[in-house]
Amino acid sequence: MTKIISGIQQLGIGVSDTYVARDWYKKHLGYDVVIFDEAAEANLMLQYTDGKPQSRHAILAYNMKGGGGFEVWQYTNRTPIAPSFEIQPGDLGIFACKIKSPNVKKAYSELKGSGVNVISKIGNSPEGKPHFFIKDPYNNIFEIEEKNDWLLNQDKVTGGNSGVIIGVSDMEKSIKFYSSILGYKTVVYDVENTFDDLLGVPGYKEKYRRVLLKHETRSGAFSPLLGTSTIELFQAMDRKPRKIYENRLWGDLGYIHLCFDIIGMDYLKDECEKAGHPFTVDSANSFDMGEAAGHFSYVEDPDGTLIEFVETHKIPIIKPIGWYLNLKRRGQEKPLSKMFFKLLNATRKI
Repeated sequence: MTKIISGIQQLGIGVSDTYVARDWYKKHLGYDVVIFDEAAEANLMLQYTDGKPQSRHAILAYNMKGGGGFEVWQYTNRTPIAPSFEIQPGDLGIFACKIKSPNVKKAYSELKGSGVNVISKIGNSPEGKPHFFIKDPYNNIFEIEEKNDWLLNQDKVTGGNSGVIIGVSDMEKSIKFYSSILGYKTVVYDVENTFDDLLGVPGYKEKYRRVLLKHETRSGAFSPLLGTSTIELFQAMDRKPRKIYENRLWGDLGYIHLCFDIIGMDYLKDECEKAGHPFTVDSANSFDMGEAAGHFSYVEDPDGTLIEFVETHKIPIIKPIGWYLNLKRRGQEKPLSKMFFKLLNATRKI
């Protein structure tokens, strides 16, 4: 068996209040289906949490119009720390989350009208597609971009996560990592300049090299929900970048990791080791979140940005009656039907 990457399962977002953040993402970005809501101790991430187990509360939510999820994550035994500097494109780590929209102009109008901090006007990306940028209450930046792949026909101005912007120090090394291990093999554009479409984004006047990567066809049980995604790499050309999480812990405020839903963890482990990116964290067999279970691991990209892999074993459908989807019995490779996702949408809404 080889590995299968089904898509971006979720983007981890460190916040100071999980329920306030959950409600904000529900109201403004349509994340209204919760898969799990659990308090526990993060005891396998010691090298990223100052060598100590840390208590935390996490909520995994989705926008069932289609796209990746958010894992909203909060320390419960310490106050999460914000960056000590203003993060700019090219700083090392996850700079922004891409959110797909069927109508960027309508999304701009509705988000601005609802009081969201819209930090740019609508501009065209180097690909020629309209997009704009917003900030959430925690200063996380989101790029609202035009896309047209959807799961459920819902009346929302945005869908879910369709990728990320990541700051890198060596573009060639990073392209190799994201193309070989994660399957983002197609270069949509590779441009170097200053960019008018970044107007309003911190550091927009600086010179960058921008490379947009697109993945191959995805498969697996959750691929209909997760949809297509891109990784946009930014390299700062006129300054030395800073690490977004310098002097802070994984789980502090900001984008803490990018997680992929995968099949074939053992094969992937071997592949990552051969590529020089061994697992830094491995749950070894199966984690159990009470409401969901599976096998997870982490690797670092060439600049230390954390990439998580999750092989899902079970998820709840109707928890009160103990109805779970057991993917180890059902099989993980065949895409789930649209009817399944409609049922999940109806039974797991916030």
